[in-house]
Amino acid sequence: MSQTSNRRNAIKNIVAGSAALATGAGLSSFKSDMNQASQALKGNINHSACRWCYNSIPLEQLCSQFKELGLVGMDLVGPKDWPMLKKYNLISTMCNGAELGLTKGWNDKQYHGQLIKNYTEHIDLVAAAGYTNLFCASGNRGTIDDETGLKNCTEGLKQIVGQAEKKGVVLVMELLNSKVDHKDYMCDRSTWGVELVKRVGSPNFKLLYDIYHMQIDEGDVIRTIRANHEYYGHYHTGGVPGRHEIDETQELYYPAIMKAIHETGFKGYVAQEFIPSAPDPIASLRKAIQICDI
Repeated sequence: MSQTSNRRNAIKNIVAGSAALATGAGLSSFKSDMNQASQALKGNINHSACRWCYNSIPLEQLCSQFKELGLVGMDLVGPKDWPMLKKYNLISTMCNGAELGLTKGWNDKQYHGQLIKNYTEHIDLVAAAGYTNLFCASGNRGTIDDETGLKNCTEGLKQIVGQAEKKGVVLVMELLNSKVDHKDYMCDRSTWGVELVKRVGSPNFKLLYDIYHMQIDEGDVIRTIRANHEYYGHYHTGGVPGRHEIDETQELYYPAIMKAIHETGFKGYVAQEFIPSAPDPIASLRKAIQICDI
């Protein structure tokens, strides 16, 4: 009886010790992987992230953290913040500041005068800073039907795209969902956006394919990317539903999506645009970069 008891105790001790060693080694390995995130990046995806998702973090601190994570730049940053990005050798991967918001855009001719003025100025600023991408928006539908919106956008954008071509700047219109987040937004599906790119007819006008938004409004993400990749100049991420972390808590499998993007020959930027729900937003960003670094 005592021998059996001793044997059981010995087995328990061995198992406990092995588990402790395995757990310790696992945690150590995990921490090491996390600390070396920037060194381990494979180079197939040019990683960026959107400034607004980390507004609670001072810009200089955020630049330092982005650099540490191995990001090449920061998305949706205007001219006043470019000097700070340059200090940390980060690119403004999607410049903004010329738009009149998301609801007042190129689909409504009443805004063309101000938009043309703004974009004429910003195209020069973007080029002078050595950047490439400049954000734009379609605007909301209101009483405008989709065909009229296409005609209006084409007419307005053609007045500035020549300057963009000369300066090496790419105007990029974002695809946003109108089902959940941006009710009535016109550029809410790839078919409409692709048709606009075709009508503008310039390599300096493309679409920002937001994976989060398009999963909501049209789904079929990987096939759509493969079919239309020549019209997409930039990508955004986000977990569906909720627009939080892109991990196992949501429905999209980002490694497969990133693989599909890479296989198209895409050389632009993929920017994280999720709202961190975890206590440490930078840890969430680090994990997202690792998920997307195929």
